[in-house]
Amino acid sequence: MRICTMFLLCFATQVMVYYMNSTTTTYALSLSSQTDKLALLALKEKITNGVPDSLPSWNHSLHFCDWEGVTCGRRHMRVSVLHLENQTWGGTLGPSLGNLTFLRILKLQNLALHGEIPALIGRLKRLQLLSLGNNKLQGEIPKELTNCTNIKVLELLENRFTGRVPTWFGSMKQLTTLIFENNNLVGTIPSSLQNVSSLQYLSLLENHLEGTIPYSLGKLSSLKYLSLALNSNLSGEIPPSLYNLSNIQCFDLGVNELYGSFPSNLGHIFPYLVEFYVGDNYITGNFPTSISNLTDLQIFDIGGNSFNGSVPLTLGRLNKLEYLNIESNNFGSGRTKDLDFLSSLSNCTELSTFSFHSNNFGGELPSLIGNFSTHLAWLRMEFNQISGVIPKRIGQLTGLTYLSLGNNLFEGIIPDSIGNLTNLIRLDLQDNKLSGNIPTSIGNLTVLSELYLAQNKLEGQIPLTLRYCTQLQILNICDNKLSGDIPNQIFGYLKNLIFLYLCSNSLTGPIPLEFGNLDHLSLLDLHSNKFTGEIPKDLTSCMSLTNLFLGGNFFHGEIPSFLGSLKSLEFIDISHNKFSSTIPFELENLKFLIMLNLSFNNLYGEVPKRGVFSNVSAISLIGNKNLCGGISQLKLPPCLKVPSKKHKRSIKEKLIIISVIGGILISFIAFITVHFLTRKSKKLPSSPSLQNRALRVTYGELHEATNGFSSANLVGTGSFGSVYKGSLLNFGRPIAVKVLNLETRGAAKSFVAECNALGKMKHRNLVKILTCCSSVDYNGEDFKAIVFEFMSNGSLEKLLHDNEGSENHNLSLTQRVDIALDVAHALDYLHHDEDQVVVHCDIKPSNVLLDEDIVGHLGDFGLARLIHGAAEHSSKDQVSSSTVKGTIGYLPPEYGAGGPISSQGDIYSYGILVLEMLTGKRPTNNMFCENISLHQFCKVKIPEGILEIVDQRLLEPFAEDQTGIVENKVRKCLVMFAQIGVACSEEFPNQRMLIKDVIVRLNEIKSRLP
Repeated sequence: MRICTMFLLCFATQVMVYYMNSTTTTYALSLSSQTDKLALLALKEKITNGVPDSLPSWNHSLHFCDWEGVTCGRRHMRVSVLHLENQTWGGTLGPSLGNLTFLRILKLQNLALHGEIPALIGRLKRLQLLSLGNNKLQGEIPKELTNCTNIKVLELLENRFTGRVPTWFGSMKQLTTLIFENNNLVGTIPSSLQNVSSLQYLSLLENHLEGTIPYSLGKLSSLKYLSLALNSNLSGEIPPSLYNLSNIQCFDLGVNELYGSFPSNLGHIFPYLVEFYVGDNYITGNFPTSISNLTDLQIFDIGGNSFNGSVPLTLGRLNKLEYLNIESNNFGSGRTKDLDFLSSLSNCTELSTFSFHSNNFGGELPSLIGNFSTHLAWLRMEFNQISGVIPKRIGQLTGLTYLSLGNNLFEGIIPDSIGNLTNLIRLDLQDNKLSGNIPTSIGNLTVLSELYLAQNKLEGQIPLTLRYCTQLQILNICDNKLSGDIPNQIFGYLKNLIFLYLCSNSLTGPIPLEFGNLDHLSLLDLHSNKFTGEIPKDLTSCMSLTNLFLGGNFFHGEIPSFLGSLKSLEFIDISHNKFSSTIPFELENLKFLIMLNLSFNNLYGEVPKRGVFSNVSAISLIGNKNLCGGISQLKLPPCLKVPSKKHKRSIKEKLIIISVIGGILISFIAFITVHFLTRKSKKLPSSPSLQNRALRVTYGELHEATNGFSSANLVGTGSFGSVYKGSLLNFGRPIAVKVLNLETRGAAKSFVAECNALGKMKHRNLVKILTCCSSVDYNGEDFKAIVFEFMSNGSLEKLLHDNEGSENHNLSLTQRVDIALDVAHALDYLHHDEDQVVVHCDIKPSNVLLDEDIVGHLGDFGLARLIHGAAEHSSKDQVSSSTVKGTIGYLPPEYGAGGPISSQGDIYSYGILVLEMLTGKRPTNNMFCENISLHQFCKVKIPEGILEIVDQRLLEPFAEDQTGIVENKVRKCLVMFAQIGVACSEEFPNQRMLIKDVIVRLNEIKSRLP
């Protein structure tokens, strides 16, 4: 059979050559058709990767023109259309494709094809449409395609093509459609595309293009669809010539680095506009109000830019609008009429997605929100300043699948009508001022996957009806006032839970045994409650558990050894409980354990040495007085060996003798010491320590820890005293001792302020105070000191300025953003504590201390002020700024005018700190005077001149980047960083950025950094 086939092929070839110029049409057509058949069979072998039984209709019982996906021309009976799709063959395009010379349409979509497009495709001179989308084709786009002069549609989306966008596309005069989205193309957009006057659809979305958008694209007057989005590296100003594209229907430039503003008559120059995407750029200006005239508009996305002002009241004219995104801009003024535009949107009956989160909208959410379209599926308004109650009529939006009202100022109760939203998958009401009980109607949300109610004032018990939310994966109700035992038969039904946050409430009772049914649980956070009992063995079923936080409760009994069987654990915190046992050696076996906090319990006995216990920075054991052994860095006493029975009596006798001798020696030493001290000075009183702290130190212990407060141990001086490095016996880590200079005016008051401020606060980004010591020294003089954990990398001030030019201490952009985020988290904690607002009053680089991992910790609370109540405290709680001595350059303007102390003052100082990290210049630099400040210096350079003002050390790592891709990403991040600093340091407090918005923006920068 094989020999016959070869013979027929050779014969067909010879006969075809013989008859090429013959007038006997019948034989010529027959033999040419045979060529197509052989080409198809060879192509099938390649594209199906030899998979048997593929394309069963391609057999000899049918004429090849009747094969699946094959269409022939009636006149010549040659293949004119080949259309195959939606298979997983995974083959290649063979060179036989070039023999199908009568092909007009070639569509091979979603076949998992790989390899390159063969050069012989250039033989298909009749080809008009080439579609190879959704494959894995690679290599450069073959230049031989220029021979296909009749091609009109070239669609190669969702592949892996590389190289540059060919300039020779400009010679393909018949092109109407050019789609290359989702590939790996690099370089710039060729200006030669202006020559393809017939082009109507151009999409280069989601590649790696860079540079500016060519001005010449504005000459494509027939263009209806333009998409250059998601390249991330396209930069520069949007060319004004693009506004000449009067036929445009889809305009998509989103997720790039473009800047500029839009003309006010946008709705007139693009009269046929249907889809408009420019989100995630640097575009400024006011909302283009003229879009209200675009009655065909369906999608409008300008999110993630720097638009400001108000939103027009005429958007209701857009009765076809389906998608509206204005999130992450500067719309609104924080005042009552900011949301007036919502009333008109009730006319947009097709609206399905509406997002206006992360702006400055104030005022109350109107009840008319219930009039919105029942098609509305996504509604996001988090991170604004919206106040008042949540309208009951929100329950009328029964189509909602995603509702986010978090991080606002909502108060009152959660309306029962929320239970009407039975399609909700995500509900976010966190970080508001909501009170009352969690409504039982929450149980109606049976498809809910994520529920966020944290940081409110909710009270009462967790409702039993929560059991019906069986699809929950994330439940966060931390930081509320919930109380009582967790009702039985709730969590046994929530078997899909992955993250469970119940922390910082007043929940009581034992851990429910049904937690053991949570097979997928990765994080369990119960810290800072009033839970009791022991850790139930049922948790051994939670084999996916990575984070276990049980600190700050009343758990007792033994630390269970079964924790060692939970092999995925990375973080364990069971500190501040009443556990009384030895530390189980099984914990050594947890290979992924990063942090273990067992501090402030009643643990005793030997500390293991292997696994996590071999890293002193990964474990915390303080507050357990009877531990011994462990690695040497812990400086614990050695463990006494248990004597054998054989020698028990003799050793007992020896111990009696030693005890008697030791008693005599101790009595003698005590007599001599008392005698000496009464002659030298008056008796030293015991050292009072912080409430609820186990660590207590005396003057003598601090004197010994710092080598007599030696200058060799001195690490810094401040306005109220000096700081020494030291080492306490039985304390595993170095300490920092801040000794107050009591002769300095205000030092004693600073001591009290700092102890009070830090006494009850716990946060990973605050310098941890270990104890306060108020005593007398060996000369009988008053002595006051504060003991902190030592920060091995010193202050941010030193790393920014004292080591200029030193590569070893140069902070990278990523590190600076991380430090800014650390300080922001600390301020968020200080300013939003439920019982009291702590205003630091002295935010500056020297008060930001860095540990060995360059994690920032805010310290020096000597000027801190505690304000009872929330941020809008009454006048009686306000503290006059005239009593505060901050630091010049960082003090907010209102303090200089005698205004009240407020959290907004800290935000101003924080903004200056951010700008100092960005520029490497102190606000007191000689270049700054009355006419120009650090704030103004940066503001006028955003965004175009950003590289002129930044600390040049930040750009050094990217100097060798020839492509400029990384540099463009860094430039965008620098602009965003500068915008944060400028927004925080505005002159008037009500114009400054909210700290929660700062955290969101900094996290966005982190996600963008290369």
